[in-house]
Amino acid sequence: MLATTGSNVMNSTPLRVGITPAHTCSYLPEQYEQLIVLMDENYRTAEGYESLLQAGFRRSGNDVYRPHCAQCSACNSLRIEASEFKPSRHQRRIINKNRNITWQLSHQDKPVYYALYERYIQQRHADGSMYPPSYSQYKQFLLCNWLEPFFLEFYEGDKLIAVAVTDILPHSLSAMYTFYDPDFEAYSLGTFAILTQLQLTIRMGRTYLYLGYQVDNCRKMNYKSSYLPHERLKNKVWEKYTITSD
Repeated sequence: MLATTGSNVMNSTPLRVGITPAHTCSYLPEQYEQLIVLMDENYRTAEGYESLLQAGFRRSGNDVYRPHCAQCSACNSLRIEASEFKPSRHQRRIINKNRNITWQLSHQDKPVYYALYERYIQQRHADGSMYPPSYSQYKQFLLCNWLEPFFLEFYEGDKLIAVAVTDILPHSLSAMYTFYDPDFEAYSLGTFAILTQLQLTIRMGRTYLYLGYQVDNCRKMNYKSSYLPHERLKNKVWEKYTITSD
């Protein structure tokens, strides 16, 4: 079972923000979603964004937002302290299975990325809000004018099979989005990308890997809970989740 402990989140200074109209939630269709959207340009830096990650915000393209829903608190920011992470037996099998996969970092967007993204959305997420894909949607979602994203490339031989878009910050990494060649679905590349990002976090001397929002009752968003130990932000406190012997 899971056990939790708490630590205080930073007290942020007042922010200039806007709030979106309520609309049907894309994760829990029975709920209505509202977002707080950052309007304060002073925080559009690596340091400023990292402080906002600590307070539960998230980047999408140039925009920085946080859920602010009147009747629901299901979305919890989740982060992993990389040095404490212990892969499960299943995760160790994925690492071993992909031992011949190589990876490298790039800081430049490449045309081959969108071609891979397009195939991934068409074949893996045809029932979602990102379908049909377009290059303008890809740019608006993943690229950023005020923070240079990095692209973690995965190869089988000379073939690019996955890309994990990653924000590298002064003390942490943030996993933005991973897309992969649908022909390699059996390789569990989404999981392998997170496991690699955890290695990269340690190699780069950072502390945390942020994975975005954990939504327990959403099948597409609850996979993050399998990376243990991890922390979730609840009521402005980072609570630690670990496996216990109970």
